[in-house]
Amino acid sequence: MSKQILITGGAGFVGSTLAIGLKKLYPAYQIMALDNLRRRGSELNLIRLKEVGVEFFHGDIRNQEDLVSFEKLDFIIDASADPSVLSGINSPVMPLIQANLNGTVHCLELAQKTGAAFLFLSTSRIYPIKNLESAAFEELDTRFVWSDNQTMPGISSKGITEQFPLTGSRSFYGATKLASELLINEYNEIKNVPAIINRCGVISGPWQMGKVDQGVLVLWLARHYFKGSLSYIGYGGTGKQMRDVLHAEDLLSLIDHQIHNLKMYNGKTMNVGGGLNSSFSLQELTKLCEEVTGNKISIQSVTENRAADVRIYVSDCSYLNEVNGGLWQAKKSVQDLVSDTFDWMRANENNLKNILS
Repeated sequence: MSKQILITGGAGFVGSTLAIGLKKLYPAYQIMALDNLRRRGSELNLIRLKEVGVEFFHGDIRNQEDLVSFEKLDFIIDASADPSVLSGINSPVMPLIQANLNGTVHCLELAQKTGAAFLFLSTSRIYPIKNLESAAFEELDTRFVWSDNQTMPGISSKGITEQFPLTGSRSFYGATKLASELLINEYNEIKNVPAIINRCGVISGPWQMGKVDQGVLVLWLARHYFKGSLSYIGYGGTGKQMRDVLHAEDLLSLIDHQIHNLKMYNGKTMNVGGGLNSSFSLQELTKLCEEVTGNKISIQSVTENRAADVRIYVSDCSYLNEVNGGLWQAKKSVQDLVSDTFDWMRANENNLKNILS
């Protein structure tokens, strides 16, 4: 049977990847993308959406009236957000709350009205910064790693689980996403809106318009490709900060599985990431970018930490694998990500130069 799926933030990196990917997998499905086109570069995705038959709606989830035309939906995938962890720190907080919290409530109301299931892309940034920073770690030659000897629950060398303590500050961005999670749980339990919460770590791949505060892998590769400059910021300025990363195509395969196995996932909150096997430090990423581009650029060392930064983050996805019986696994490596993104950058150099350089 055909399904009607609305993806908010549908012209953004993740949203467009999901919209185009699902339409290619299921041509009979009605896939709709709603976006306010605020993010620079999102306009480049409009022709890609049109080419595969995704219907585009110019609208903003902050405005409830932009959602009234949707009457019957099977799924709403909320991929819209202000994704910057720095938002609200040196800028007003209300725009972030309007986009990331009020917008989510408007989407939940739409889900209840249309009978849709609600798939929410949350963030690993809901985990408190001080807790992450106080975790026991080791310094290796090219990266920092967490040790297995920890005093807090929900953390090991494999990463963070859903049992990690949530008491503490996490950035205004993280707070809006956690508040959204709490409301989603209420709509799920009280209003009977089927819902899935995916706490995503770093997601990357082609068509991500990487910036300093979001999209680090693409930013790093673009600066090498266009021969710009970079800085190792914080933690001694050595570039040993470490993250796991998930290829957007692997996220697509998970969302595909969740859509078609809703009962398996309904009401669950799960970490979603590449895990330790798909992780990198900035120092290691520099080497990969040098190898694929053939360029070596200037990288400054800034020893002072930035607000809201963390030394290490890795998603432990054991619970996700328990929920689905291991039927989904991330397949793409960091090397795959860098290679795929480089090929995209080279093929679209003229359009991307002014955005990414």
